[in-house]
Amino acid sequence: MADTKREIERKYEATAATRLPDLTRVPGVDAVVPRGVTELDAVYYDTAGLRLAADSLTLRRRTGGADEGWHLKFPVASGIRDEIHEPLSDTVPHALAALLRSRVRDAPLAPVVRLLSSRDVYHLTAADGALLAEASVDTVLAERLAGDPSAATAAWTEIEVELADGGDPAFLDAVERRLDEAGVRPARSASKLARALADTAPEGGRKGSGRKGGRKDSTGKRGKEEAAATAGDHVMAYVRDQIHTVVALDPAVRRDLPDSVHAMRVATRRLRSAFKTYRRILDRSVTDPVGEELKWLAAELGVDRDQEVLDQRLGSRTDALPATLVLGPVRGRLQAWSAARRTGSRARTVALLDQDRYLALLDALDALSVDPPLRPAARRAPGRALPRAVLKDYDRLARRVEHALARPQGPERDAAMHEARKAAKRARYAADAARPALGPPAKRFAKRMKAVQSLLGDHQDSVVAREALRTLAVQSHAAGESAFTWGLLYGREEAAAEARERELPQVWDRARAPELRADLKG
Repeated sequence: MADTKREIERKYEATAATRLPDLTRVPGVDAVVPRGVTELDAVYYDTAGLRLAADSLTLRRRTGGADEGWHLKFPVASGIRDEIHEPLSDTVPHALAALLRSRVRDAPLAPVVRLLSSRDVYHLTAADGALLAEASVDTVLAERLAGDPSAATAAWTEIEVELADGGDPAFLDAVERRLDEAGVRPARSASKLARALADTAPEGGRKGSGRKGGRKDSTGKRGKEEAAATAGDHVMAYVRDQIHTVVALDPAVRRDLPDSVHAMRVATRRLRSAFKTYRRILDRSVTDPVGEELKWLAAELGVDRDQEVLDQRLGSRTDALPATLVLGPVRGRLQAWSAARRTGSRARTVALLDQDRYLALLDALDALSVDPPLRPAARRAPGRALPRAVLKDYDRLARRVEHALARPQGPERDAAMHEARKAAKRARYAADAARPALGPPAKRFAKRMKAVQSLLGDHQDSVVAREALRTLAVQSHAAGESAFTWGLLYGREEAAAEARERELPQVWDRARAPELRADLKG
């Protein structure tokens, strides 16, 4: 993977006559050291429809300065971005193009804006000479490279303050207070590119240029100012949020960021659940085929995630045992078993995201977002249509829980509880989708469904863990090792599952309280 850096910076308005105020008055700053002027030439790339800018991503090829090369920046939070660097080349590096594939698909990336910056750099240092931050006064000339030939150039000056690697973000607050005292105000644009796109847009297209506003972006999301009025509006707002999440998590999965695979899998499941729950609002002839592809994607992503959850469970259970009860090479065998099951899984996951089938699914989700398959019921008031759909899922869960409680202990009950778990998850997701319309009642409902889901999920994790422990015991025995510890862990998992089964009636009683249904209906 290319070099990655966490960039924490702030930008401020300035004029050609602006000079940095005395920043030695900032607590902790001992000296402000001039580092000279650097000339930077950056060309920014995007699709013709500015798909990257719509999601606040920037891709540039820059010459000049110590870090010349290709830079791809992903927003993390306000003023914080992850910058991924690749060496200079004539074309977009493959590693960076892959990270953008979920957004651009088959749309070509081309130069859209060129920025020529004259950067007057200063280092803010502590008494021991340690770098605290880099401040610069940037004189910028922007030129539009694509689109309407009448688009104007633009020029401005800004101050940029970037925190040193490993620095405390609170230091930037102190710098900002000093700048504010000197009359320097925060910049109106979050990035140079955003300002360049706004200021160089053709006449008539500058208002809101580079911002999402209330228009649809490349995933069909709409700005928050467009209030959802009907049941269909609410459902589609939720659907678009999940679609956007899938697309946005693609590069995180490729970068192997923590919990990214799990989060993408959850978004696919939420989409499938919404299609099923709100089938009176969304046309099944459109959503069912998409749902099947989402099921495929979730299953593929689940290979890694399920093994990760199992590893964590077995590892923690083993670590909790007294040393006297760990007989034989237990930890070594557990590690070898896990490694064998996960061999090549990382490469397999990345390859999945490059498959034509996956990219076709993203296109189908885009199409559904832009042209929603709404049925007549979508025009109804959300207070009527949404509770009905949520309570239908609730009734489905109730039948499955009662069925599980009536089964004899053993594999038959295990299977029934697993089916009830899936129903609890669907009921919870249904309420989550309805929360913007139904408010606190939907939130309370979702909370109780989550409690049922969590209990049933822990039970299912125990079922899976016992299957794995039996396999490990057989392997140990065949290798002439003691199987005692595996049997002990199996027994503890069995006891944990029985405890969850005993708790289920009480948890379910709280979830099915009569006032819950009336509360949701309003």
